[in-house]
Amino acid sequence: MADPTTEKNTNDDVSVATKLAELHALIDGIEIAMLTTRDADGRLIARPMATQSFDGPADLWFMTSSETHKVEEIDGDAEVNVSFMNGAKEWISISGTARLDADRERIHELYKPDWKAWFDDRGGDENGGPDDPRIVLIDVTAYHVTYFKHDRPRPLVLLEIARAAVSRSTPNVGTIRHIDP
Repeated sequence: MADPTTEKNTNDDVSVATKLAELHALIDGIEIAMLTTRDADGRLIARPMATQSFDGPADLWFMTSSETHKVEEIDGDAEVNVSFMNGAKEWISISGTARLDADRERIHELYKPDWKAWFDDRGGDENGGPDDPRIVLIDVTAYHVTYFKHDRPRPLVLLEIARAAVSRSTPNVGTIRHIDP
């Protein structure tokens, strides 16, 4: 069954380059994403993650500990969803495949000193530094992206919602776009 709100707000009549530029601009302004994985029982588990890097058309990098459940979940089922939402009510949903990466060179490249807060100091290399063997990266390669962005000022959006409520029609409040990188 078609969703009238989605249909009325979808506009994919722009180039992939434009869509990617809009996507990058939206992600750039949102620090925390929700990473959803599937556990061994098939349940969906979502948790906040700080995006460490955003490469290519739609590749995301996150840092985690090799001792977390999400590592086991990704090993069991690499299909994930990453979602973002900002204060302007714009949102992004990225469906992709996750891969665990323990490449020390890439970890050094992305490393931030605040990562130490997530690791207890066990001595030696297990100190939360870039050579801590517990640090692994999650590389999410997108295969489908949907995002919503506002393309009009808030007062006009509110007017459109009020008009739609009175006329019992579907409001056009922004633009939904799809990308299949």
